[in-house]
Amino acid sequence: MRNYQTGQIRNLGVVAHGGAGKTSLVEAMLFNTGILSRLGRVEDGTTVSDYHPEEISKQITIHTSLVPCEWNGIKINLLDTPGFSDFIGEVKGALRVSDSAMFVLSAVDGVEVQHEVIWDIADEYNLPRIVFINKMDRENANFEKVLGDLKSKFKANFVPVQIPLGSFDTFSGVVDMISGVAYEGEGKGKQIPIPANLADEVDLYREQLIEAAAEGDDELTMKYLEGEELSPEEIKDGLKKSIALRNVVPVLTGSATKNIGAAHLMDFVADFMPAPEENGDSMSTLIFKTIADPYVGKMNFLRVYGGSFKSDTTAFNSSKEKIEKIGNVLFVRGKNTTTTDVVPTGDLAVVVKLQDTGTGDTLCDKDHPVTLEGIDFPTPTLTVAIAPKSKNDEDKLGDGLSRLLEEDPSMRVEKNSEIKQTLLTGMGELHINTMIEKLKRKFGVDVEIEDPKVPYRETIRAKVEVEGKHKKQSGGRGQYGHVWMRFEPCPEEDFVFEEEIFGGSVPKQYFPAVEKGLREALQEGVLAGFPTTGIKATLYDGSYHTVDSSELAFKIAASLAFKKGALQAKPIILEPIMNVEVMVPENFMGDIIGDFNTKRGRVLGTDQVGRLTKIMATVPLSQMYRYAIDLKSMTQGRGSFTMEFSSYEEVPARQAEDIIKKTKAEAEAEK
Repeated sequence: MRNYQTGQIRNLGVVAHGGAGKTSLVEAMLFNTGILSRLGRVEDGTTVSDYHPEEISKQITIHTSLVPCEWNGIKINLLDTPGFSDFIGEVKGALRVSDSAMFVLSAVDGVEVQHEVIWDIADEYNLPRIVFINKMDRENANFEKVLGDLKSKFKANFVPVQIPLGSFDTFSGVVDMISGVAYEGEGKGKQIPIPANLADEVDLYREQLIEAAAEGDDELTMKYLEGEELSPEEIKDGLKKSIALRNVVPVLTGSATKNIGAAHLMDFVADFMPAPEENGDSMSTLIFKTIADPYVGKMNFLRVYGGSFKSDTTAFNSSKEKIEKIGNVLFVRGKNTTTTDVVPTGDLAVVVKLQDTGTGDTLCDKDHPVTLEGIDFPTPTLTVAIAPKSKNDEDKLGDGLSRLLEEDPSMRVEKNSEIKQTLLTGMGELHINTMIEKLKRKFGVDVEIEDPKVPYRETIRAKVEVEGKHKKQSGGRGQYGHVWMRFEPCPEEDFVFEEEIFGGSVPKQYFPAVEKGLREALQEGVLAGFPTTGIKATLYDGSYHTVDSSELAFKIAASLAFKKGALQAKPIILEPIMNVEVMVPENFMGDIIGDFNTKRGRVLGTDQVGRLTKIMATVPLSQMYRYAIDLKSMTQGRGSFTMEFSSYEEVPARQAEDIIKKTKAEAEAEK
């Protein structure tokens, strides 16, 4: 592939809801360029885009694939993105470096959930858009219905550039509004007269197209309003400007699997979709994706925003303030690669084996440092606990998870020492299952999935005074430690230690030992073995032996005092309570609030945020680990949520009894 200048490049994020035929459309576009001798099929695992083993086995797109093609002297960088919500992080990364987005819709299903989610992301990045209504050859395909669906769901000026010739078994081609020509058959097809039954429809849409073109330029607007006819060149120029300004969303149509409309789509992308902007001579690039390949090493996908990116040089990572040695730079098409010496402004490429650079980082010229806006990846919400099936794989698991974190910033890993579990948090079940498959395939680690344990706490509700005595005599020097302790609730602090010793009943040298003994004892509460919090402990009396007393003896005495005192001080179990914010369409609000009531949640209020309703609530963490699945089910995938720790609160008595029984049973089973 030859090097292209910035003005000859089109970076197009290809987005859809799963099943709309997005990857098949990319395949058809490649076929029309002559890169492919035959169309690959998702069902057969033979497409250029979906080449990862997990994509072939599941027959879905999981990773964003960079698939450039050359058409009419233009390089079109197609970024084929996942269509399932679990992999929305991949979509965000791809759209961050795209100059426009192409929404692929099924002519049967119309606008689906993921289209709505991605539309908001495209708004966030201020991206011009184009729509391709696919699958016109399918039963129940309806171009007009889908067009109406688009207009009802989104605030945008959707203008057909093409309309279909027939539908389902009569679908044979498209009519182009710009040229006023009908094309029948595969690829470019052959020109035929516009059918008489479509003449009025063509006239209507062509007028809408001319009006949209006029809105792109003040002079054209005046000319149009004065009733003057716009020339073909003026229409094209005005339409191009209107698309760039997001005044219009052009709508095209066809069938990817029949290769009808794909070639005309490529013509339109090359002629009308915006090229990258020139940004000076100083090199600056953004890493938008990372692949952790156990054989090739780390592969960083980048977009050049300024200057040119060259192989066999050095670059400054301004995000981490590190110098990186640049070796091989690659142009990629799916899994195939070719080396290049230079990548111009606006183009996309891959650099391998960087040491410190990851997704979201900026690489730039050290003499002209700049940090580009990164990628705001979504917060993962579904948590599971994982453990290697073989204890010998503990180290391999840690290494594998670290590598996967480099690859996927929308996952989180926490090794929680309190509950003694490794927690993996992802965007949903499919996301987590994919991560686990990768761990086995890439890094040879087979893991088991468990429910996460809840980090409960224990505390006391009453004030007590107790004695703790440790006395042992077994020949030679004995052990003697004796304390009187006062324990009382202290909700504002985890633990407070004080002493009120008068007359030297306990020497000062043993005070630290007493405190240490208490702190160690607090780690295992008296009800179910959870850490104890919210306690004030006061050492107010005791005694010692001049020979047998020691720090160890007073540690033990303090520990005995705590265990006795905690049982007498009305101990209770506390659970973590989370602040939860849910974003849903208003019609789902009742279901969400009702569900929170079943989860012992408290709704704090609601607020309107654009097209969505925000519901604020506090909910026990124990009820939230699988909420990502519940929410998806309740809202047909339209809801999202965030949560953060709020406080600890007392567990209701019935639940507390169940927790104690379960914890004791688990402890017995481990013996």
